[in-house]
Amino acid sequence: MQHGPAVRRRKLGAELRALRADTGLTSGQAARLLGWHQSKVSRIETGTSGVKPADVARLLDAYGVEDPELRDLLVVLAGSEGNGRHHWWHAYRGVLPRTYRDFISLESQASGMRTLETSVVPGLLQTPDYARAVTQAAVDGLEDCKLDALVEVRLARQDVLRSNPPLELSAVLDEAVLRREVGGPEVMARQLERLREAATLPQVRLQVLPFAAGAHIGVTGPFVIFSFPNTTDLDVVVLDHLTSSLYLERKEDLQAYSEAFNALQIHALSPEDSLDYIAVIGDGA
Repeated sequence: MQHGPAVRRRKLGAELRALRADTGLTSGQAARLLGWHQSKVSRIETGTSGVKPADVARLLDAYGVEDPELRDLLVVLAGSEGNGRHHWWHAYRGVLPRTYRDFISLESQASGMRTLETSVVPGLLQTPDYARAVTQAAVDGLEDCKLDALVEVRLARQDVLRSNPPLELSAVLDEAVLRREVGGPEVMARQLERLREAATLPQVRLQVLPFAAGAHIGVTGPFVIFSFPNTTDLDVVVLDHLTSSLYLERKEDLQAYSEAFNALQIHALSPEDSLDYIAVIGDGA
């Protein structure tokens, strides 16, 4: 169990090590190709030290990696903008904690996201007014300018659902998410309407876990599973806490949370019935 930067270094190093092995090169041979010491390649591959994006690109060139998506992903994990794409959240560094920036970076590069939410609507599906109310409640005494910036970030993140290709989002929402009146009746009514709209999108699978389902495996808390294109070795589970986020990367952790999410989907209402359920709650609000 680690924090975001350490996970990113280890995952990047493991992938680079596998790519080197595929070429038949030893770490010493790879180092000589680039004019480096072998220890530098070893530190990169074990994740014990950071690596410059330019050095990742040189390694990928040496290993003959031409897949643009894989190159972009690995360079991004090193902290680059990858393929010249602007990391828009850099403009908000003054108000965004490092763990949140790490989360957004992973989200922006992921091909899929599976999430269990037990308290609030997922950020990617929030309306502006709902996002403002949630942020105000989460960060007490926030200045208006910082509040505005955090809401802007929340809304900008939603572009991943409109990108090409879009992020594939699968969300299981505990009924409490729909019943909790965030921001007042009018704000909540608009938010429920937004959920109904999102549920019809082909890249979104939305399911409701009703109170009638009783206790379930998700009672321990919400979680997110990110999946990435080309390799499952980069998949990661994110657990959010009050002051930090934890990232789980071990295969056994990923398997456990994947199985948990599959079980939640089985116990939840179908996407079609969930849409009707949200409408009933909205009509009664």
